[in-house]
Amino acid sequence: MSNTPSIHIAGRRIAADTPPYVIAELSANHNGKLATALAIIEEAKKAGADAVKLQTYTADTITLDCDSEQFQIHGGLWDGKTLYQLYQEAHMPWDWHKPLFEHARKLGITIFSSPFDTTAVDLLEDLDAPAYKIASFEAVDLPLIRYVASTGKPMIISTGMADAEEIQEAIDAARSGGCQELAILHCVSGYPAPAEDYNLRTIPDMIERFGLVTGLSDHTIDNTTAIASVALGAAIIEKHFTLDRKGGGPDDSFSIEPEELRCLCQGCRTAHAALGVVGYQRKESEKDNVKFRRSLYAVKDIKAGDVFSMDNVRSIRPGYGLAPRFLPEILGKRASCDLVAGTPLSLNGVSDWLS
Repeated sequence: MSNTPSIHIAGRRIAADTPPYVIAELSANHNGKLATALAIIEEAKKAGADAVKLQTYTADTITLDCDSEQFQIHGGLWDGKTLYQLYQEAHMPWDWHKPLFEHARKLGITIFSSPFDTTAVDLLEDLDAPAYKIASFEAVDLPLIRYVASTGKPMIISTGMADAEEIQEAIDAARSGGCQELAILHCVSGYPAPAEDYNLRTIPDMIERFGLVTGLSDHTIDNTTAIASVALGAAIIEKHFTLDRKGGGPDDSFSIEPEELRCLCQGCRTAHAALGVVGYQRKESEKDNVKFRRSLYAVKDIKAGDVFSMDNVRSIRPGYGLAPRFLPEILGKRASCDLVAGTPLSLNGVSDWLS
């Protein structure tokens, strides 16, 4: 697969022909406690995730402190809050970033973030972030994408709510800004999102249409959709991750817990390994079982000169005799030697073979 698109993050090659790159999205699941954020990083590492991802914004960099109707949230998980209230509660304090980056690097797990404005990019550059993620809601913020691209770091863009034209505009902005290593994620921006909304057959179309490393940002409540996406070419899997789904935070309820993340990592990699290559040859794990296939056996004692019939020859297991396909040609012919019941038929046991 030499023409397979690929990117590299912190030395790890990411492509459809490598095991899926699993990102544990910490998001707002710290619930206001640095210790919780540190513990989430530890659990992500234990579960086998390749990376943990933060979100870098403040309420003031992402919205306005305004309670007019346009800034109110109606329905869903965050009903009754203003945007400012939600982001004030959910944001990752900026002075936590350095200890979180240091902790992840000490543990040996890659860490990066989604910046939501240029000042967030500047903060992350000071921490030498190895890559950047553009959130679905920011995929239309082309100036932000170009600013991120100017860092020269790999970029992943989520495409929730974006149509094909908007995805292409985001890609063009990244390229024009200088991004050389770019990936996109199929995404449904529902929290949670029903599996039937995901239309995973879009993933191979995205791969063909845009020619980029393509993955899945999964907001369903279990791992089935993510694992299935691997069979369709997803090279990156991103999933919100929490210590406790019942923790009460703004993102906890649609996040997976440590054991589920472990199963996700294992399941995605097993699914990828199972894809393999096109081939019809006998597999190594099958070779010892060939003897248990069906073949032709004498099922009664047969004397030399007796005629083979359905009464004294059958296709049975094991597979040491002639292949069952020869049965029509053997019937009516005569045995060339005595055969006791349970003897596999061979060419030597049939007189006037194929005459």
